[in-house]
Amino acid sequence: MAEALTAQTAGAAPLLPRHIAIIMDGNGRWAKSRGLPRSAGHAAGAETFRRIATYCKDLGLEYLTVYAFSTENWKRSSEEVGAIMGLLKKYLLESIEKMERDRIRLKILGDITPLSEELRELISVTDAIAARLPGCFQANVCLNYGGRDEIVRAVKRFACREDVSALTEDALSANLDTAGIPDPDLIIRTGGEYRISNFLLWECAYSELIFSDVLWPDFTGGDIDGALAEFRRRDRRFGGVKA
Repeated sequence: MAEALTAQTAGAAPLLPRHIAIIMDGNGRWAKSRGLPRSAGHAAGAETFRRIATYCKDLGLEYLTVYAFSTENWKRSSEEVGAIMGLLKKYLLESIEKMERDRIRLKILGDITPLSEELRELISVTDAIAARLPGCFQANVCLNYGGRDEIVRAVKRFACREDVSALTEDALSANLDTAGIPDPDLIIRTGGEYRISNFLLWECAYSELIFSDVLWPDFTGGDIDGALAEFRRRDRRFGGVKA
């Protein structure tokens, strides 16, 4: 499958995007439909993320970015937030053990300052390991992330070093959480909702958007294949016109 997808036809758009981003929606509804607590849905969703990340790596993608916890998600119950943070800790610990073996770079995007000291320290360890794995598949997890917040923080970073009058699109991009990462070619939202929800607002300017009714815990590699098939049918002109 990977070899077929990475092949290109002369004059055609790439069959495989470099970067896919996913809004992982539907964990709570998945759990509710089974009479389970929302935390069970998040646990199932974490396992789905592991499977999908491996699938995308095996296909030959360079980057996968997922929306794990938004700046607005702090409004949820303390029990649900605690469960999500517990899953994050588990995933970070597993990543520290497996990143080098599996050749996967993990990058946490977002404002991590409100996180516990323990989580921030684990993120520092994964950052150090990722720095030793240049060129490997990169999985980005957006945590305490909001697109508007990211842009505000990027402007503040720039203003600390330069006069704001000198701010350009390229300069702003260089100060985003995603600096050095190509914009997503394709954004998928699961769970049947049709909105971006403050996700990668700067970076999604020319992303192709696909909305799936599948709840995130039920999302499979076959759903990725379907999204890629749809992506290959899209006419990506980036504001231009065909000759």
